[in-house]
Amino acid sequence: MITVYGMRVSGNCWKASQILRLTGHEFHWVETDTQNGDTATQAFRALNPQGEVPVVVLDDGTVLTQSNAILAHFAEGTAWMPAPGLARTRVLQWLFWEQYSHEPYIAVARNLITYRGQKQAQAERLALCAERGAKALGVMEQRLAGHDFLTDAGPSVADLALFAYTHVADEGEFELAAYPGVAAWVARVAALPGIVPLPKPISAA
Repeated sequence: MITVYGMRVSGNCWKASQILRLTGHEFHWVETDTQNGDTATQAFRALNPQGEVPVVVLDDGTVLTQSNAILAHFAEGTAWMPAPGLARTRVLQWLFWEQYSHEPYIAVARNLITYRGQKQAQAERLALCAERGAKALGVMEQRLAGHDFLTDAGPSVADLALFAYTHVADEGEFELAAYPGVAAWVARVAALPGIVPLPKPISAA
């Protein structure tokens, strides 16, 4: 059986579990906390020298890392990934952009504020996250104000990649009400069959 090493509250790890569910793959989940040393062990570094989650280990022992690469791998041959050509290129554009211009700000703000409780101690870094995260949401709004999904191919791994941290952006103090197109898209993706949102923080339960 496929094994996934990840944190249940992580958007990047959510991508791995979500695409596996959507494509009908059974898997064994190993909770792996990046903040308590789980990814610093010799055994874990043998799987991923970068010490990051998610890590997916296939039945034959093949190891996959990087959340958006994992999305693309399991989406191959399904409706979640267009065939090679312009439609696929548009999907890949969003996947690359998400990891460079979206996740480093919206996900980091969420982690520092909600999970590490470092809002005051990391005020300068969070100011940068707020500025650049808002810019990223603005880019998404430009597309989603007039379209149902991020590409003309319909729901794809581009939507899964961006949904991962956008649907919990409030945990990083981003207000989606300022981005009505994005907010409507979040609701649209959440309503797709098989989508299971990230769990809420214990403190918010």
